[in-house]
Order: sequence, then structure tokens, then C-alpha cells
Amino acid sequence: MGWARRHRTLTAGLSAASVVLALSACGTPEKGSPRTDPTDAAASTSTSAEATEPPAADAADPKHAVAPPGEFDGTLFGDDLLVVSQDTLTEDELAAITGVKVNGDKGVAAFTQLSYGQFTMQNRLFNIAAVDLEGYRPFTGGDNAGFKEQWDRIAGGEVAVLETLKKELPPDKDGYLTVDDQRIHVGTWSRPGVDGVDAVVNAKWGADLGLPPRNAVLINTGIASPQVVRAKIEKAVGVKTYAISNLDIVAQRGLDLDTFQNVVPVGAFRDAVGVFRYTAIGGGRIAPDPAWVRSHIVTDTVPILGQVTCNKYMMPQLKAALQEVVRRGLQGEIRRDQYAGCYYPRFIAGSTQLSNHSFGLALDLNVPGNQRGTVGQMNREVVAIFKYWGFAWGGDWAYTDPMHFELNKIVNPG
Repeated sequence: MGWARRHRTLTAGLSAASVVLALSACGTPEKGSPRTDPTDAAASTSTSAEATEPPAADAADPKHAVAPPGEFDGTLFGDDLLVVSQDTLTEDELAAITGVKVNGDKGVAAFTQLSYGQFTMQNRLFNIAAVDLEGYRPFTGGDNAGFKEQWDRIAGGEVAVLETLKKELPPDKDGYLTVDDQRIHVGTWSRPGVDGVDAVVNAKWGADLGLPPRNAVLINTGIASPQVVRAKIEKAVGVKTYAISNLDIVAQRGLDLDTFQNVVPVGAFRDAVGVFRYTAIGGGRIAPDPAWVRSHIVTDTVPILGQVTCNKYMMPQLKAALQEVVRRGLQGEIRRDQYAGCYYPRFIAGSTQLSNHSFGLALDLNVPGNQRGTVGQMNREVVAIFKYWGFAWGGDWAYTDPMHFELNKIVNPG
């Protein structure tokens, strides 16, 4: 199970994705937990308590608070498979996924639904899940499931973030994390729980963030091999209908590289990306869905740089920013021969994380004098112009990247 594995940093390359291969040992019910009769129907662990019970009076964020969960009863399930759709799963789809059988017995012992997607920060993608607290809790391992304060804080409208991501997801001075244009207070830095999930919020926050409601299913396969169950699900619903991730492989590699992947982004990022589908092809490279490339990536001529290949949704404000640079007589501050590109579909070097370059939403300027970890030599008036036109600058990050500009919000030049 995810919580029993070695402590590690989970990368966000899994993006709104999901996988499904697996070690059969991970499908075994946890010691001390009730064994599931494989002839019984799969049991959903989700409840409706959050919708019917009042939130705690001392909730940190009353607007986003839900009822806190009760005392943990000790029931645990392994996190074996994560199935992700780009849209809300219908009752028929859920039944097809959770109703598969292996040798005549139920292949899914327990499951919970969640709302799942990605957000971007400092040129990296992170996976966020909005969950039913009672339903999700048993999948997170003994240490996490029994830590009541953590669940009370999520219920109170705060976010739980993996403790291994403190540097990659730094909160502001007041303890808030910015997801799209929303500020969520970090209530706890959690131990590794469900692989493929970097941050957890409650259902109210999921709705405000625009996550597709209940578009994912977290599955425990009981005594059945997750690898076999995954194959049964793919046969029932289609190989490329959903992203199905084997969470054992995610724990070991950071991403199930042998599977089709989805990215389901939130906020302005979603407006420019839509649903991004890709397959890892080795050597740090990915193969995006050709249909996505045709509908999102264009080559056009812009001031100063000449021809560039970028996301079409970013192109108007990139042109506007560069036109303003020229209008102010600052064109000499951007070196065309030191431009390092915009769209290149691959993982960040040495990782299984996607950067915004994979979506054509970032560009690197004046590379030699603006290396990572330095103040850089980028003209600050040029920086201000790009910020005005909706770009974030890597020079503002905790670990600086002053050559880097990326889409932060959609701005209409008209």
C-alpha cells in the first residue's frame, strides 16, 4: 500500500492521470482490517455525512467547511488502482469499472470516488484530489487514517499537502497555497498516503476549484491481482477511455510509464490546455495525442523572436507583451539568438513531471545570463510588461529560474 512503501517524493508527472498494473501483494487486505468476501459486491467507502452534518464551529474556513469525520474505526484498504476520467463518471460507468470479475469473483473489494485534477506551480504539475473524507481515509494507511487532526483540518476548509513537497509547493508568509487564483490555507503536511495524490481538499473546495466532480475512482482489489483487475477494466470499458494507474508502479517510478495518461487541469490552465492526453515513449519524451496538438499548438511570427511554436491560447498575449517591449524601445533587452523555445513535449530532466513547456505555455528567454538559482540579468521593465500581460516569471520563485516566463492567466489583448 502507498503508506507502507518507502518514504519518497511523489512527482506530479502523473497529472490528472491514473494507472493500473500492479503487485498482487498490494491487493491483500491490511493486517487487522476485515477481510472482504470476494463473492460480495464491491463496497463503496463513501458516505453522505459531509452533506448532512454541520461543519465544526471552529472551522478555519467556514465557507468551505464540511462535517468532520468521526473516530477512525481501524478499517484499512490498500491503494491499488486509480481510474481517472476527464468527466464525471456516470452510474453505468462506475458499475462497469467496479463490477469486473476475476475467475468468477469480484475483482474490486472496495472503492471510493474522488474529484481529481492538476494545478501548476513554478513550472510543475501537481495532482490534487477533492475527497469524501470518510471514504478516502481508509486508503491512506494507518498513520494517516488515524491522525484525526489532519482530517478535521481538511473538513474545516484547509488543504493537506505531502510533506515531501514543502520546497516545491511553498506557502506564502501567512501559510496559504495558491491553486489557480484561489488561496487555501495549508492545514497539515502529510505523510505519503495514496500514490498519485499530492494535495487533498474537501468536496466544497473541489467545486470552487472547478475539479470535475467524481471523475475518478480509487480501488482496492482485495485478494485479486491489481494487474489482472486492470486488464479486466480495460476490456470492459476500453483501453483509452480512462487513465488507469497501478499505484505500486507509481510509488516506484513516479509514473506508470506503460499506460496512457490524462491531464485534467484547473482554472485558467484548463482554459488553455483542455484535457491533455499523452503516452510516455522513453528517453524523457512523451507523445501527446495528435488531435490535441492539432487543436492547440500553432507556429506564428511574433515581434523580436520571429517564428515561434506555442499554445494558440497564449499566442495573443505573447504578441501583445512583445509589442509593448518594442513600443518602449526595449527590444534590445531580449536576444533572439538566446531564445530556447516554447513547446517541447517531454518530462522535466531527471523526473517524471511535466512542465508547462509540454503544453506550449512557457518560454525561455536570454538563457545564458539567467540560469536557475541566480538573480539573473533579465531587464525588470521587460519582466513587468510580461506580468501585465498575464505571465508569471521564474525569477520570483524560491528556487529562481529567471529565463522562464509561463502563462499565469488568460488576458484578452482586445
